[in-house]
Amino acid sequence: MVKKLYRSVSDKQIAGVCGGLAKYFGIDSTVVRLVWAAAVILAGAGLLLYLIAWVLIPQEPISLGPVDEQ
Repeated sequence: MVKKLYRSVSDKQIAGVCGGLAKYFGIDSTVVRLVWAAAVILAGAGLLLYLIAWVLIPQEPISLGPVDEQ
């Protein structure tokens, strides 16, 4: 199965970028948020990168659960 990067629908604070990255890399979303916040505070480019990621990363498809095909 191929891993795909999506913005999270369930684990999001603003747009789901950090939640999606955390799920993709298999780490806690709090760690990703802290690193991102440090990038915003220290480098200033973190906000611009977040906005770019928000636009470029597609939203996670909403699953309706198992579908019975008859």
